[in-house]
Amino acid sequence: MTSIDPRVHIGHVHLTVSDLERALAFYRDVLGFEVTTRYGGEAVFLSAGGYHHHIGLNTWAGRGAPRPPAGTTGLYHFAILYPDRQALGAAVRRVLKHGIPLEGASDHGVSEAVYLRDPDGNGVELYCDRPAGSWPRTPDGGLVMHTRPLDVEDLLKEAGQRPGNGR
Repeated sequence: MTSIDPRVHIGHVHLTVSDLERALAFYRDVLGFEVTTRYGGEAVFLSAGGYHHHIGLNTWAGRGAPRPPAGTTGLYHFAILYPDRQALGAAVRRVLKHGIPLEGASDHGVSEAVYLRDPDGNGVELYCDRPAGSWPRTPDGGLVMHTRPLDVEDLLKEAGQRPGNGR
């Protein structure tokens, strides 16, 4: 059986959007990503921590392009991994401050996650992993993931315990 190299990571996501400036305002101003490169008025690349890009946005399908119809194949969501619970809570605080509604909030045992949509309807998951040693496991070592309600108020309280928490 062929196995993927364990050092492999998902590098970036590139999204078609209908309004570049509206999408840029969401990913830059709400989520806090930094612009690294622009291609005129048609594309922009954003990152965290100086990487070349984690997110690409483009209008190459045409400005004002419609959303894909619900119930069709395509991107369900992409996930942004935060380093810890406090950073996740600070991000959720910023999202709510900008009036972006949460679609869900889940405790998956291995991680805690909140779900929302960007202005073009793309699903976005903001999450943090728990330490691997605390992941729920079966007696033979397999993972036991679940979906239980996440206490968002508790998450927001923890975010308030760190200086520079985005409030």
